[in-house]
Amino acid sequence: MKFFLILLLPLALFAKLNIAVSYPYIGALTKSIGGKNINIIVLAKGDWDPHFVVPRPSLISKIRNADGLIINGGQLEIGWLPQLINRGANPKTKVGAKSFLDLSHHIKMILKPKNVDRSGGDIHPDGNPHFHLDPNNILILADTIKRYLSSIDITNSKAYEKNYEIFIKMFKIKIDEWNKKMSNKKGLKVIQFHNNLAYFIKAYGLKNIATIEPLPGIPASSKHIMNLIKLIKKEKPFCILHDVYHSTKTAKYISSKTDIPIVLMPHDINSLDSIKDLTSLFDYLTSALDD
Repeated sequence: MKFFLILLLPLALFAKLNIAVSYPYIGALTKSIGGKNINIIVLAKGDWDPHFVVPRPSLISKIRNADGLIINGGQLEIGWLPQLINRGANPKTKVGAKSFLDLSHHIKMILKPKNVDRSGGDIHPDGNPHFHLDPNNILILADTIKRYLSSIDITNSKAYEKNYEIFIKMFKIKIDEWNKKMSNKKGLKVIQFHNNLAYFIKAYGLKNIATIEPLPGIPASSKHIMNLIKLIKKEKPFCILHDVYHSTKTAKYISSKTDIPIVLMPHDINSLDSIKDLTSLFDYLTSALDD
């Protein structure tokens, strides 16, 4: 009798939610909270430049079939995601829908520019959008995603709460480990290629003294490179922190003239082969500055 009753129940009760996310880190975090009740559809790959993703037709179909969409926001996806959303024509992934979540609206963003125009390079009007690279912000994002999933899937809200509590307990232990590991790095001077590590640097008290890009998205001129070399020789920073998706050619030239090393800093899951989840991402980042 119970078997026949189960057959009469709507299939929707057993269906998993298909949640599309813009980046791998969001997918991993959402899966940690959603568990067996959701399928994750990641639009961008971890080793891609997060600012520039080619809106392939295959991504349109992923948007079209999603039950919800979670984005980083802060205009990080502005160059590629809006056209995917428009062409997907899925009301569940439209900006403003209950099933649409912009994570940047739940984070206090830093480095918001006073003026926004093209003379400042490829700047983000809402502030620096790479907020997930402060592990403390992951705690905020986890709570945000838990509330989001519970709001669109009330039936499984208790499961989402339980998964959230398990994740938070584990991640707080790891944050304590990372804090101890980075405790002797406060005040350490560094150079960056692009200021994508602003939140990581702030979290651990590092000091970014310059970027190889004179302005966001603008290639370094010969004059800028020469000035950087002079600055490095004067300030003696520890290293050049470099993302994995830009060429290291200019950084290698500067390194050859100043004898400071280049340290690759992954920004997302799968941006390097060894980065398989959020904990391995921060394990790597907090170990990269060891002597």
